[in-house]
Amino acid sequence: MNATIERHRPSELSRAQARSGYLFVLPAAVLYLTFVIAPVIITTVLAFSYYDPMLGSSWVGLDNLARFFTDRRSLQILWNTLRFALFAVSFNVSIGLILALALNRAMPGWLLYFFRLAFFLPVIIAAAFVSIVWGYFYGDDLGVINYYLRLVGLSPVHWLTDSTHAMTSIVIMDVWKNTGFFMIIFIAALQGVPKNILEAAAMDGTPAWRTFFRITLPYISPVVFFCIVYASIGALQVFESIVILTQGGPGDSTRSLSILIVEEGFGSYQIGYAASISVVMTVLILMITAVQQILSRRWVQQ
Repeated sequence: MNATIERHRPSELSRAQARSGYLFVLPAAVLYLTFVIAPVIITTVLAFSYYDPMLGSSWVGLDNLARFFTDRRSLQILWNTLRFALFAVSFNVSIGLILALALNRAMPGWLLYFFRLAFFLPVIIAAAFVSIVWGYFYGDDLGVINYYLRLVGLSPVHWLTDSTHAMTSIVIMDVWKNTGFFMIIFIAALQGVPKNILEAAAMDGTPAWRTFFRITLPYISPVVFFCIVYASIGALQVFESIVILTQGGPGDSTRSLSILIVEEGFGSYQIGYAASISVVMTVLILMITAVQQILSRRWVQQ
């Protein structure tokens, strides 16, 4: 019996290795608890409180959430965020996939790398700088786009000052900047599709569109799912591009939840209300991701 216990008792070397492992993990764990878990807990508590930097805090329960879901302005901003996410995710992923299919073919190496660099270069440029440049493109009087519209005899478009066009303008800029990221991911995924299966389909005379939907797409479906989730999380948190281009206007037509959080928390000092909006946005992201996970079980090839 004692011999069995001795055999299962960790040796001194094993205990020393375990202690070393815990010591290596400790700094990352402390940083994670300090800068991720603790802020999440504090924000959740503040979401159910009224907090004033001078007067302190008081518990208000669900009042902040009720205010958000009964305020017509906040619901409009929520709809703006969802609308932007829908179009940005759809176009980023679909155009990225189309570009990847176009570049995943035999061509001179220098030409292939030129196109890949050309489409990927906007990804590595800061979003603030891209927004400033596109602000000059979208200008009403001196904008580049309206200049060429006038040259061909068309009326200029109020890209950023008209509520019917402002959100579309931001989506176009977002797609231009981010679609190259998804293109690179899809190119890597397409190169993993078995060549022998594609060659067999070609020898059988299978149309290209049928080969894509029956062979290529099922093989890369996990990557497609990843791109949709990744793009959705980023789109729901859109901030700097809207602030620089429209400041949330005209009116509230392009204002997002992230902008509303900053305005309420650091502009109006409604910190409890801003925290409740943060909780709503977090729950929204989790719900959308969960729905995507459930739907992926039907169309993602395992």
